[in-house]
Amino acid sequence: MAIVLAVPTCLLLVITGLGVADRAADWSAARETAERVDVVLKGQGLVRELQRERGLTSGLLGGADAYEDDVRAQRERTDRVRDAFDALLADGGADTADAARGALATVRTLDSVRVEVDDRTARRGATLDAYTEAVDELIAACAAEPVRTEKGLGDGLDALGALTRATEALALERGSLNGVFAAGRFRGDEFLAFSEVRAERLAFLRQFEQHAGAAQRDALKEVFETKEARLALGFEKRAEGGGGGGRLGVDPGDWWQAMTVLVDRLHAVQKEIGGEVRARVDRLGSDATAQLGGFIGLGVLILAVAVALAVLSARSITRPLGALAEEADSVARAGLPAAVARIQEAEAGQDGVLGDGATDAVSPASDARLQVPGRAKEFEQLGAALRNVERTAIGLATEQAVLRRNSSESLASLGRRNQALLDRQLGLITTLESQEVDPDALGELFELDHLATRMRRNAESLLVLAGEERPPRTWSGLVTAAEVVQSAVAEVEQYQRVAVVDVQEGHVRGRAVAELAHLLAELIENALVFSPPSRPVEVYGWRDGGEYCLAVVDRGSGMSADDLARSNARLAGRESFLVAPTRHLGHYVVGTLAARLGAQVELRPTEGGDGGVTAYVALPASLVQAVPVRVEPVPAG
Repeated sequence: MAIVLAVPTCLLLVITGLGVADRAADWSAARETAERVDVVLKGQGLVRELQRERGLTSGLLGGADAYEDDVRAQRERTDRVRDAFDALLADGGADTADAARGALATVRTLDSVRVEVDDRTARRGATLDAYTEAVDELIAACAAEPVRTEKGLGDGLDALGALTRATEALALERGSLNGVFAAGRFRGDEFLAFSEVRAERLAFLRQFEQHAGAAQRDALKEVFETKEARLALGFEKRAEGGGGGGRLGVDPGDWWQAMTVLVDRLHAVQKEIGGEVRARVDRLGSDATAQLGGFIGLGVLILAVAVALAVLSARSITRPLGALAEEADSVARAGLPAAVARIQEAEAGQDGVLGDGATDAVSPASDARLQVPGRAKEFEQLGAALRNVERTAIGLATEQAVLRRNSSESLASLGRRNQALLDRQLGLITTLESQEVDPDALGELFELDHLATRMRRNAESLLVLAGEERPPRTWSGLVTAAEVVQSAVAEVEQYQRVAVVDVQEGHVRGRAVAELAHLLAELIENALVFSPPSRPVEVYGWRDGGEYCLAVVDRGSGMSADDLARSNARLAGRESFLVAPTRHLGHYVVGTLAARLGAQVELRPTEGGDGGVTAYVALPASLVQAVPVRVEPVPAG
């Protein structure tokens, strides 16, 4: 049923999608063309200012010193327009904007040309060429190939481009002849350059007439029929007769004024044509937007109808599936977690509880719940598959529980064996020490005794990690805090570097002595490893109300804030030792022992600014016995 509905729906959507893609392409083309036209229109303003600066600079270098103030003022106008154009391009995304940004880099190189002009070290021909190169590159960048969406728009863009080139040729002629008239005559190849520029202008004007409309051609004709245009063309005729090098006798100021009016009017015609092109682009964009919206609406309608039909036809299928999903969710949320919890709770029970029958013992109830509604064969197969998944999950939980129990028991058994052997070894070493009289041999026995003591601590750490809660060694009565510290120091390797600085008087209950000494030994060992061999590790102890506090201070490399946070999490028992690197196992031993004792252990940076870490241990009042006060008898009378 789904296939029958999908095939015609897909065909309709494909046809609609082709229409949407076509209209989207037209809309995108119109939008991109609009952006390019905006850049072209804004760029014409900068081109105009550069053309004026070029002409005034040429006249100044030709000998007309009266242009000096005009050049300075024109540079300021050029820079303002350049900065505004640069800000416009900063938000542009069209290819024309990218090309114009590259052209602006060339425009900025004119700053060095200006310096040479002010120093009067610039040559008129080279300066004119530098300005012309910057203007040509800017015009070429703004006239990048547009996206053609219709013939009328293409003709308008071609007419605008041709008029832009013709205006540049006329402006270049204005600038070059401004310098020639200021000098009084043509020099070198200036007459040839003048002839080439004039020929380019005429060629671009003919190209404009081929693409422009009647109104646009009339506007251009009116420009060349003005009084200033006729005056400028008269000056141009005089220049044509000066190819032999004779004096021209033209006032550069009159030439500049007449040609500036003519160039400005050509710029006005450019803006008019650009406005017409922009309006046409807006119309095309609006039409494309409307058509695009129509096609999208048609596609949405087709899709909505198809979805409605699919929903109506699929309800007969989804109802039994929904019922089956609810039953499966009930099993996943309640039945399966309850079965796994029972298996994990039985981990410490009898072996038979975790045997092969564990899975069968918890599955029938779920089989009763996963009754498949309906009689479809596929639904029955799905229900059977879900029951198999449940059995597999319970079987895996059973295997994991058995594996965890066996691993813990193996570690505990190995630790107890090592502990028993080490106790026998320590007893034998103690006997040998009592019988030995040779100082050297006795020293070696002491070293062996110390090594065995450290091995016994490692075996006890193994028992702690395996979950053995019975203390391996116990004492009756009370033991002083100083004796507990000394016992801990005796279980570390570099005990000579440990300085018991100040341990105030206090008594610890015997049942906690072994585990507290083990905890302190782990902290002292860690401090010795991470501190320089030349620096001692200090131990302090003091009473704090009903509690007793101990501090293990090292001045080593210290730890970062993140490392301290992770270490304190391990010491607080908020992380399993199975997921941590083996170098942190001591932290888990300390955390487990602290939890048994009800003590708090925390690592902090060592005070004083020398680096290092200080481990603080706070013993609860239940483990600490107040020191009895001895009352001296008062002698009689």
